[in-house]
Order: sequence, then C-alpha cells, then structure tokens
Amino acid sequence: MTSIVDSTTAIHPARDLISGSPRQPRGREATPGALNSCDRLVDAAFLRDPYPAYRTLRARGPIHWSEEFFGGAWLLTNHEDVEAVLRDSRFSARRTGGWVMRGSSDERQALCPFQRLFSRAMLFLDAPDHTRLRRVLYAGFRPSALRAFAGTIEQMVAGLIEQLAGSEAFDFMESIARPLPAMVIARLLGMDAENQSDFLAWSEDLAAFIGAPDPDAALKRRAQVSLLKMAAAFEAMLARRKAQDADQSQPEQQDLIGHLLYAEAEGRIEGGAELLAQFAMLLFAGHETTRNLLGNGLHALLSHPGQWQRLQQAPELLPNAVRELLRYESPVQYTGRRVTTDLMIHGQRLRRGDLIIALIGAGNRDPARFRNPDQLDIARREGSHLSFGHGPHVCIGAALTLMETEIVFRMLLRQWPELSLVDAEPHWNGNPLYRGLSILRVRQRSWRVS
Repeated sequence: MTSIVDSTTAIHPARDLISGSPRQPRGREATPGALNSCDRLVDAAFLRDPYPAYRTLRARGPIHWSEEFFGGAWLLTNHEDVEAVLRDSRFSARRTGGWVMRGSSDERQALCPFQRLFSRAMLFLDAPDHTRLRRVLYAGFRPSALRAFAGTIEQMVAGLIEQLAGSEAFDFMESIARPLPAMVIARLLGMDAENQSDFLAWSEDLAAFIGAPDPDAALKRRAQVSLLKMAAAFEAMLARRKAQDADQSQPEQQDLIGHLLYAEAEGRIEGGAELLAQFAMLLFAGHETTRNLLGNGLHALLSHPGQWQRLQQAPELLPNAVRELLRYESPVQYTGRRVTTDLMIHGQRLRRGDLIIALIGAGNRDPARFRNPDQLDIARREGSHLSFGHGPHVCIGAALTLMETEIVFRMLLRQWPELSLVDAEPHWNGNPLYRGLSILRVRQRSWRVS
C-alpha cells in the first residue's frame, strides 16, 4: 500500500503521517494532482451517486487539488489517508474562518456574530479546548445514561409506528426518520416539544450551509439567522432551568442540562457563547446524521431484498448490519481539516493553512480496505468504517445514533416484514456532505401485531 508521505522518505504511515517541507508558493503548474477546471466533482450525477466519481478520483491518484471546495482544497480518497488525517493533531479542526468569512468586507462584517458563535462549537476546536468540552458533554452520552434512555426511545418509535396503522404506503422520512432524532435530542437537551418544528427548520438551514462546497452570501445569512435564533431559544430555556434549579452546588441532575449547568458553575465550560454553541451543535449533528442514517439504511436494505430477508432470518446480525449500512451509504460524506505546518503528502506540497477534504464516502468504498466495497453485506466483518470520524473527534453521539437505528430497524422488521419500496428512483436531498433522502416512500403488505 502506498504511504501517504512522500515516497522518497522511509517513514511508515502508521508511525509518522507527514514529513516537513519548506514553504513554497503553489500555482496550478506546481500541482500535478490538480483537477482540470472542467472536472467538477459535485454535479447532478454526483448528488445521485457519488461513488463512481470517487472511483475515478482514486484511479487517478490518492490526492487531488480542487478549486471547487471553499476556494481550493486538497481531496484525499483512500481509507488509510483519511483515517490518518483525522487522528493526527497536525491537521486542525479549526477551519471555520476561511469558510464563513470569505467574501467582501461588508459580508465578512455582517457574518461576525455567526462566526463568533459557530466557531465555538466543539466540532471546530482542537485540544485543549476540544478535550475539555468533550469531557463535559460526555456526561450525557455515557453508557449508563444511554441504557436508561433506551426504553424512552422504544416508546417514541412505537408511537410513531402506531400512527401509521392501517396505512398501506407512507413516507418513511416524514413519518419516522425526520421526527424521531429530533424527539430524542430534544428530550436529551430538555427542549419543549412545541418548539421542535422551529429547531428542525433551523437545523436544516445549517445543514444546507455546511453541506455547500462553497456557500454563497444568501446561504450564509440564512444560516446565521437560524443559528442566532436557535441560540436565543436555548438561552431562554437555560434561564428557565436555572430558575427552577436554584441550587447548582451538587450534580444531582442526571440529564445533560443539569450536568452542563453544574459544569458551568464549576468553571469547566463557559456560559454564554461557548455553552450555546455546544447545544446548537448537539441538536444539529444529532438530528442530521441520524435522520440520514435511518433513511439511507432502510433504502439500502430494501434495494437489496436478499439482505432485508437475511436480516429477518438472523436478527442477531442487526448491530453488524447497521455498521455496514454506515460504511455502504455514509450520512456524512466528507470532513475538513486545516494543515498546521508545511508538508508533503504523496509527493504534493501542502502549505500551512491549506484545507484538506477527507472524503469519508470514498474511504468507506476503498478496495484496499474492503473486499467488494460496492457490495452491501450485512455480515461483513472487515473492521471500521469512517462515518463517525476517527481519532479525537470521533462522533460523541455515535452510540446514541447506533441505538436509535437498531431500535427502529428491529421494530420495522417485526411490524412490517414485507416492507418494500414504492419509487423506482430515490429522492436524494441534493446535499453533497450530508447525503440523505428527502422522501422515502415505502409500502407495507401486512401489519404484524407484536
């Protein structure tokens, strides 16, 4: 397997990812890995099915320069490279400045409130701030807390399914995949049920902004309005909670809100922007990824009836099946990092500050890592996918997402063993980053009473 570092070095990628290099101006003539101006990666065909484009990129080489992403970025296609970048501290998660604050001086000035809040989210921080915040937030995702929450999720799913009794066909996205993650994260965060529709709309505006390879000013403004409204709603919610829980001297509250307020009182997390940014991140990330995993996963299973039937016959495969669905059709297709020092990767010079786009969806279909990677196999046991990230930034809510998905699929298999697709072609949402379905119409032949 080719090392990610310059082939002239003798450094093993598992021990040392990159080799230093002196700063050198980069021009198109100096980047043989650059895509041609006509080589758009994100087009209508890519939004329908990105995997042929990933195969083409991989065949042409492991690294490519593209002007399509945020004014210019290096694309990595191999599983080994993506995994290595995500675990190496020399690739920084602090990447929002050059992304949000591109444009005219007036546009940058207008977006300052957005950047101040957006950049405080744990998702965009490095150690030590990332480490500190992750320890605080983990209180809501520890195994004992999730086990106690499982029964609540089962009741939510049962209620959503019961509402569909007697319906021969329905939109799975609208009926189950969209509302359930919102209900779960709302309960976790202590949100009022009547505000959930607003939070969903704000979350979707953020998803549209984050998912755009090069968002325009209008998309940024809409995301800013939604993020600031979301933060104001959380601020009001926290004020009510503080008034109810006047004594914050003991961590007696077992929900996430209580733990965060106690951490604020202890000085382990700052109030104001830092606290509000984490709430917004948890709501947004918890909803978008789980919704798309539910939809992508069910579509993949029903598109491969043999796999759906095999899962019915061997339900013990469900945990493994969910992980295979994550690999096969990842709800997050890529992530970004900033290079913190000049370096060489696969013979290409990268400068400090360059953006790297780690193509998770491509890594998950890398034939050097997975046999027959374009084949769905719910019994596959070939190691880890990259869909929850890797290294210090691995998704903090991964266990919750897996639990939600397993509960939903287990109940679907029990209630609707003959579930099938209505539409011959899927309705993809058009978001290249958060790949998912806008509509997933399914038909049930029979209703099994549990």
